[in-house]
Order: sequence, then C-alpha cells, then structure tokens
Amino acid sequence: MKRKNQILSLTVAAMFIALIAVLSLTPIGYLKIGVIEISFLVLPVILGGILLGKWGGLLLGTAFGVTSLIQCFGMSPFGAAIFGISPAFTVIVCLLPRMLLGFCGAWLFEALSKTKLPTAVSGGLSGLCASLLNTVGFVGLLVLLFGKTDYVQSLMESMGAENLLRFAVMFAGVNSLVEAAANTVLCGAIAPVLVRLKKRMH
Repeated sequence: MKRKNQILSLTVAAMFIALIAVLSLTPIGYLKIGVIEISFLVLPVILGGILLGKWGGLLLGTAFGVTSLIQCFGMSPFGAAIFGISPAFTVIVCLLPRMLLGFCGAWLFEALSKTKLPTAVSGGLSGLCASLLNTVGFVGLLVLLFGKTDYVQSLMESMGAENLLRFAVMFAGVNSLVEAAANTVLCGAIAPVLVRLKKRMH
C-alpha cells in the first residue's frame, strides 16, 4: 500500500510539473485584460502542495522557478538582461521565491487544516499568502541584488521612480494585487475538492 501511494504521489507530481511547464512556457498561463496581465502560475504550485504536502509544494515551486529561469534564455528580454548582469543572482531571484511559495503555501494549508476554519477559507488564505510571497520575494530580491545596477537604475528613471522602494511598488503594479485576489478565490474554491481527492488517494 505504501509503495502504491508513493507511485500515485509521483504521478500527481509529474502531472502538476507538466502543467506548470505548459502554463509557464505558453500564453495559456496568462490572462490579459487591458493593461492588466494575470498569471496563473502560482495556482498549480499551491494546489499541488495541498495534495502532496509541503515537500511536494517545494518540488513544484522549484519546477516553477526552473521554468522562470528558462525564460531568461531568449524568451524574456528582462530575464535575459539580468542574467547577462549576473547569472548567479538571476538563479536566486528566479528560484528562491518560487521554492518558498510552494513550501510555505502548503505548510500554511496543513496548519490551517488543523483549525476549525472551513477548507475553502484555508485554501483561500494559502493561495493569498503564496501569491504575495511570490511577488514580495521576487521583487525584493530583484531590488536587493540588482538595485544598484545600471540596468535597474535606467528602469527607475524611465518609470519615474525616485527610489528603490517606489520602483518595487511600481514594478509589482496592479497585476500583483489582481493575481493575489484571483489565487485567493480559485484556491478557496478548489481546495475542498482536492482534500476529498487526497482522502481517496490514501
């Protein structure tokens, strides 16, 4: 039975990794409404974490980070620019926030599941925190590691940001708030279904 559960967990993880790859490397993972661009890439990471636990969330978050890093090789002008400045720092910026969002989002859901909160609320809060962690982690590391570079300084000037804090807020933009709201609603709606599925898996 234990081996069967392990095989099932690996199969589920592989399916979520494939989904993350498709969403990351194609336009399917983004919804554009006017000037707002919503990314759904946090969603499979946190939903997979609900099914697989915090270590599964860490694995899926790592997969998300790797696809972000792949985009630095010709798919994203911004990613290519910072990779050209420092490959090592770019790896940190791409990987660390995504790894943390997967682990922490799944851990938070596990912790909230032990309370009297409804599953939908636990899922929504986990989706919200994971989404904000991704945004704050990415932008924060970008400012910390690349803030003094000529490239980011030129971006600040073009955006009219007089300091790094204002640049960080403007860089995150309205998109991050819309993404956080979308992930909150979707994770809250889907979490109860996944919990019932998880019980059947075990």
